[in-house]
Amino acid sequence: MTSATATRRSDLEHRAESASARLPGLLVAARHIAATVALGSHGRRRPGMGESFWQFRPYSSDDAPHAIDWRQSAKSDSVFVREREWISAQTVTLWCDLSASMHFRSHKDWPLKAERAATLSLALAILLIEGGEKIIRLGADGSPVHGASAGRLALTHMAERLAIDLAHPGIGGQPSFSSAMARHGTTILMSDFLLPIADIAQMLTSFAQRSQTLHLVQILDPAEETLPYAGRVRFEGLEDDGEFVIDRVEEARTAYIEKLTTHREALRALCVAHGWSFAVHRTDMPPHLTLVALHRAIGERDR
Repeated sequence: MTSATATRRSDLEHRAESASARLPGLLVAARHIAATVALGSHGRRRPGMGESFWQFRPYSSDDAPHAIDWRQSAKSDSVFVREREWISAQTVTLWCDLSASMHFRSHKDWPLKAERAATLSLALAILLIEGGEKIIRLGADGSPVHGASAGRLALTHMAERLAIDLAHPGIGGQPSFSSAMARHGTTILMSDFLLPIADIAQMLTSFAQRSQTLHLVQILDPAEETLPYAGRVRFEGLEDDGEFVIDRVEEARTAYIEKLTTHREALRALCVAHGWSFAVHRTDMPPHLTLVALHRAIGERDR
């Protein structure tokens, strides 16, 4: 075995160990959040691919008498026929930003932004699959990790891949979503969305072109919203983007918050213009609150 091969093998083993350590906690947290949401709602169970349900329609002269559903007909003055209608499962596409810039937290008791994004994404996948939907997960570059899938195996594969990506974040390049977009689909994107608005608008162009229903969830650490520091502070980038020093942070706080607010309102306006939804989640918030709102927003498309 060459030294290069040994190094690669050691690196793979390290990646596997790191991912394995994260996997149980990720799954437990996601299932707990999903269960909390499910207990607080009636769910949105839909028949999946190949499933069917009974529907009723008024009796016509072309129908055979044995097709009449007398129980349903007895509830009104009309006569109804019962028949089966086949329903295809809807497919929801999920992407969460796990790049190095998302691996930030300002307090040890709060999760990394990337951890919260992964947990929310997996919890949502659990709810969707339990509701009869299929899911597609997009990788860091915006391309599908796998085709549309459902069931426990799909959740296991998704959790394993998320754990690996969390353990080894890459430098965040702008994803290209164009290859993944079907027309009139539903996609959920989770990130801090702190890129310039023009870059974000360009990144989302393919969704608008394909008439996608899009749901954006901006995930931020509380410190990114309030800039709670004082005195001389050195800020270091998480993606090899250097560092800078502010002598009196408290004097920059007002301008910083105003700039963040302006940026967020531009994000919201972008979503409103296309009929998309936009939500903000802070990592010190209970995750199920955001998941309830997101789950409800996705359900609006069925009405």
